[in-house]
Amino acid sequence: MSGSMSKSDQSFLRQFSLLIAGLGVLTLVLIFTAWTIYEHEPKETDPNAAQQLSTSLAPNGAVYAGNTGRAAMLAAQEAAAKAAAAQVAYGGSTDGKTIYDNLCHSCHTAGVAGAPVLGNKAMWAPRIAEGVDTLVKHAIDGYHGPDGNTMPAKGGNPSLTDAQVQAAVKWIVDQAK
Repeated sequence: MSGSMSKSDQSFLRQFSLLIAGLGVLTLVLIFTAWTIYEHEPKETDPNAAQQLSTSLAPNGAVYAGNTGRAAMLAAQEAAAKAAAAQVAYGGSTDGKTIYDNLCHSCHTAGVAGAPVLGNKAMWAPRIAEGVDTLVKHAIDGYHGPDGNTMPAKGGNPSLTDAQVQAAVKWIVDQAK
């Protein structure tokens, strides 16, 4: 086998080259056909796209604009106050026992976080000596005592009104007298 190819090898090489060229042309035709079909298909649309776009473009805050802005701010504060009033705990009840049974008992029955136990005169005596108004203030605003005891503001329920807290404190104090 010195360097020249036989006629059968040349024939095979020609046919194989034509086959490869034909497959290349077929590949290009299929790619072009698929691209044409894709271009003519309707695009998917997200039904929420418009709402998402408007939400993302909406401002995050408000601008104070003199008296107009002041009126808007006051109206918003009024609306927030009305909404908060509608969320008053325990139906607005000012029955101290009801409030104690629903909220206060969890700490004041077991003495959690240094809470004085209901009816324990020894634990309550120094606190009662400070006055009911001080106890009510500590119950409304929260308190962290020097001995490590902690009273969360409004017992941890911000939907209580000051009157409800006062009623609960008076009922608890009455149990320790």
